[in-house]
Amino acid sequence: MLELLVPDWMSHAERLRWAEVMSRRLERRLERSRPSDERLAKRAAVLNERHFGGRLRWSSIAFAEMANLWGSCTFTAGAIRIASRAASLPEWVLDYLLVHEMAHLVQSDHGPAFRELESRYALSERARGYLMALDHTATEAMG
Repeated sequence: MLELLVPDWMSHAERLRWAEVMSRRLERRLERSRPSDERLAKRAAVLNERHFGGRLRWSSIAFAEMANLWGSCTFTAGAIRIASRAASLPEWVLDYLLVHEMAHLVQSDHGPAFRELESRYALSERARGYLMALDHTATEAMG
């Protein structure tokens, strides 16, 4: 059930319209926050074309329960995992996590060659900062 508080001056018709708009927004937000391996696969395919010329191949890509990591990539097997808690992050941050893990399909370490691949995604630095802030906030809340 959705409870919506609106100003007194709104007409009944406006209230109904606003309730419908807000209901759709909340539904979209809930949908985005649900982990979906299909969602990851679609985004990864787009990002592969855009940033790697479509040349990367992976054996599997899925959300997974991860307490301490945002993502992982098994270099030899080509398995990409993204933390389930990342499903509710903004799309541009999730895209960064995918690009980061996809770069590991080419380069296993975090050296200069890896950073060059990762930086093909224009919002890499901003997304890293966003994730650091989340991790820092979580650490403070636990302490």
